[in-house]
Amino acid sequence: MAGAIASRMSFSSLKRKQPKTFTVRIVTMDAEMEFSCEVKKQILDEKIYCPPEASVLLASYAVQAKYGDYDPNVHKRGFLAQEELLPKRVINLYQMTPEMWEERITAWYAEHRGRARDEAEMEYLKIAQDLEMYGVNYFAIRNKKGTELLLGVDALGLHIYDPDNRLTPKISFPWNEIRNISYSDKEFTIKPLDKKIDVFKFNSSKLRVNKLILQLCIGNHDLFMRRRKADSLEVQQMKAQAREEKARKQMERQRLAREKQMREEAERTRDELERRLMQLKEEATMANEALMRSEETADLLAEKAQITEEEAKLLAQKAAEAEQEMQRIKATAIRTEEEKRLMEQKVLEAEMLALKMAEESERRAKEADQLKQDLQEARESERRAKQKLLEITSKSSYTSVNSSTTALPTDLPSFNLISESLSFDFKDTDMKRLSMEIEKEKVEYMEKSKHLQEQLNELKTEIEALKLKERETALDILHNENTSRGNSKHNTIKKLTLQSTQSRVAFFEEL
Repeated sequence: MAGAIASRMSFSSLKRKQPKTFTVRIVTMDAEMEFSCEVKKQILDEKIYCPPEASVLLASYAVQAKYGDYDPNVHKRGFLAQEELLPKRVINLYQMTPEMWEERITAWYAEHRGRARDEAEMEYLKIAQDLEMYGVNYFAIRNKKGTELLLGVDALGLHIYDPDNRLTPKISFPWNEIRNISYSDKEFTIKPLDKKIDVFKFNSSKLRVNKLILQLCIGNHDLFMRRRKADSLEVQQMKAQAREEKARKQMERQRLAREKQMREEAERTRDELERRLMQLKEEATMANEALMRSEETADLLAEKAQITEEEAKLLAQKAAEAEQEMQRIKATAIRTEEEKRLMEQKVLEAEMLALKMAEESERRAKEADQLKQDLQEARESERRAKQKLLEITSKSSYTSVNSSTTALPTDLPSFNLISESLSFDFKDTDMKRLSMEIEKEKVEYMEKSKHLQEQLNELKTEIEALKLKERETALDILHNENTSRGNSKHNTIKKLTLQSTQSRVAFFEEL
């Protein structure tokens, strides 16, 4: 055909051209990381719309993938200051400082403890794939009436969007309802699986756009059909190997976690023993000081008691001399009355002095007895201090023995995982088993999604008061409207596909 380029490709013919067996490419960790980085870049560049609360959750998984488990001693305030984790649209939408964003990201980051880097990357992609614009390639098209529309091609099928709303499709055609796609020049033709239904057509702007659309349709349809087929022998073997490798990594992580826990417990025990040993040493030092003070006090009391005894003996001697002097004076004859009066006065003074001497002697004797009693108590206190010191010394030696026996083990227990060759019966690969596996994965996914949605709603409610309404973009408003109606990416497409194919084709042509 001169001057015109025609190209046709049907999915049935594509299926016939494939060999019976095919090689499935294993996505390496580097390729997975590269893909995750590309998705992250598209979200940060706002090529994929992401609501604020989901942006914070995705940022927490990005931090887990980069920094590993959260450690408050290492990951201190400000460690995310230089990281680009949130779209600028989200940052400008709220009256929040970088420190406030970091606090909320870190709160979720701490909950991801124990996840390996590849697991964090996979969780990031699982959350990102539920975003409305994830994986959708948009192309400007026109229907028969010339209405400007957008064609979206993704893993679920073909979707028709309003140019001002890239979040919610107006019409959707799943891959399992499409039989044939072809184009001639700028006109694109889609044939439904039901041959009774009319084909619908649209025009694109350029020929090379049609080629790109066709290539995307072929690739996405091929993947769509491949996921719904029973796995081949080679794929089943690869999945078994992947499960075995996953189990091995899980056991390795558990072993490392146990070793880390044992090491931490041993370090805590060692620190506690060292602290106890220091405490016992301090008690021993204090006991030694108390003992020395008791010995000094005892020596002083003994010296004072000896001095008091000597003073008491001296006073007793003086009292005896006074008594002798009194007897001598009495025996002396007093011839005159004056002498007699003087002598009586001297006798009275001598008696008073003797009485005072006797009282002083008695007081000194009592003081000597008291000093003897204090000395006895000091010696008893000294004896108790020595006994306590002996007890503390025996305890410190016992603690030293224990601390040497509880030192860190040089050889922590290791676990050798012996991988035995597994044999599988690949004969039973019918669709019933496949559908059961899909249903099980679906239930697990729904449970995780419910918990995740609760977390997102909690964060959304928390930061709603800080939102600046005047800075909301058109996509923010559309997303909020969809959320208020209870619409999501998957249930919107599901609702659209419940309509008959004929009605959807008619609706497209009437747009």
